[in-house]
Amino acid sequence: MAFHRRRNHYYNRFRSVLPLISAISGVLLILFGLLSFLAPTPIDTNHPHHETLLYSTNDAVEDTIGEPVLHIPKKGRKDRDIWSSRNAKYYYGCSNASSKFANADAVTRPSRYLLIATSGGLNQQRTGITDAVVAARILNATLVVPKLDQNSFWKDSSDFSEIFDVDWYISSLANDVKIIKSLPRRGGKTWIPHRMRVPRKCSERCYQNRVLPVLLKRHAIQLTKFDYRLANKLDTQLQKLRCRVNYHALKFTDPILQKGEKLVHQMRMKSKHFIALHLRFEPDMLAFSGCYYGGGDRERKELGAIRKRWKTLHANNPDKERRHGKCPLTPKEVGLMLRALGYGSDVHIYVASGEVYGGEETLAPLKELFPNFYTKETLASKEELEPFSSFSSRMAALDFIVCDESDVFVTNNNGNMARILAGRRRYFGHKPTIRPNAKRLYRLFLNQTTISWEAFASKVRTAQRGFMGEPKEVRPGRGEFHENPHTCICEDNKAKAKKNSGPRKYGKGYDALGDDVPSDYQNIDDEPELPDPDDDGYQDGPQEKGQFNETGMDYDGFTNEEPELEEILSD
Repeated sequence: MAFHRRRNHYYNRFRSVLPLISAISGVLLILFGLLSFLAPTPIDTNHPHHETLLYSTNDAVEDTIGEPVLHIPKKGRKDRDIWSSRNAKYYYGCSNASSKFANADAVTRPSRYLLIATSGGLNQQRTGITDAVVAARILNATLVVPKLDQNSFWKDSSDFSEIFDVDWYISSLANDVKIIKSLPRRGGKTWIPHRMRVPRKCSERCYQNRVLPVLLKRHAIQLTKFDYRLANKLDTQLQKLRCRVNYHALKFTDPILQKGEKLVHQMRMKSKHFIALHLRFEPDMLAFSGCYYGGGDRERKELGAIRKRWKTLHANNPDKERRHGKCPLTPKEVGLMLRALGYGSDVHIYVASGEVYGGEETLAPLKELFPNFYTKETLASKEELEPFSSFSSRMAALDFIVCDESDVFVTNNNGNMARILAGRRRYFGHKPTIRPNAKRLYRLFLNQTTISWEAFASKVRTAQRGFMGEPKEVRPGRGEFHENPHTCICEDNKAKAKKNSGPRKYGKGYDALGDDVPSDYQNIDDEPELPDPDDDGYQDGPQEKGQFNETGMDYDGFTNEEPELEEILSD
């Protein structure tokens, strides 16, 4: 009886609170319905050209420039000089030959003629033209003016004399190597040279053992696909010869120089300082890189179709490529990086690029961050560009000049033009050259919506240490020589000693980025994203990890050992 009374008691109490539970449940259901109604509509992530796309592992779309997530200040940093390096004045380019470096007349042997056929676009070919002089010196041979690649994807028909001042090239190197414009006739007939190819990373001994015996027998040989066919590590005097060729003997023709200098003048008239951005974001390049930019099925389908052009190109893991820093930054990400480094919205920016995947929609975030946005097409009329517009190498040469003369050069990739200009700007005064530390920036872009702008900018500046074109930021011998010509850069010890003996204005540890990290920081930990092109790594061909080569405005002749592959992706 007692048990039944207790059960009835609890049952009666439950019946009394049941209306209250029902009321609470109803209120919760109503609130849930209101929240569902007021929540923003999900964004379609299948649009391949959406301007807000950032790196993502789950196809999610991150914040937009216009949303009040990152409150980006319009003005740049005023607490430091963002247009030059404080330490650059203590270093200078030095490539003069030693008195022990014999004159060309004394070492050149008769009946030894070396010809080369370059490969790729403008700057990829530039490496071959430079290294050919050194190869001729090693072989004690007469060099015939190099033949440019006219069979690449863009089929530029320009010859050497239409791009470079051939007479200056020959005369300025007269003491180093004997150079002639064409192979002499043999017995009154055209002399057909023996064709052969040397391996990549071919050292001085390699040329003496592999090439010289053939040259002694045939007397005239042509080395084909001649790009990056010379080792990075050579005798000091040969390295300095490399620099004399690249930085002094190779001069563009007067029409190209005059037009390029006019473009530079137009940028200078607009602003005291300007940034030049070499932007590689073409569909072919993105397809070849194997990277993914959050465009959903449409992007995968479009880039996948292009990717099929390379039959031996295996599938990449996009997330892995991104984590390893092997994917070029988007235009928006480049803009965020520059704003974080202290460049305000009033800065004028010159953009050298080919066809951008997604067109104006992809460029819109960058233009919003930097409204003063120019290209050679906006600075010059169609009529002014007509002598150049049908020739990709000449158009690339115009971009090269503007990028070289800019106060700050920025790139979103590590292709040929980026490397060549990085080395050149080091040689001529260490002008600021910003290469993204893509491996570390990737993580910041993923988390940018969860931190303040001040914290984001501070982390970007820290990530970019060692990637700003400062003296000694890359260890000697690291990377490819055309990017890091350490043998040809000397230090003014007297001036540096005088500086060190004076009062410390900024205190120990100060450097141009303005944070408490030593100024001699080197990019050692993040250096794997700058592989040596001689290593047959991902930049040398699709048989590896599928990275891209490049040189200027567009892409042509891809560097590869497999002749059946379509040469499309350089420069």
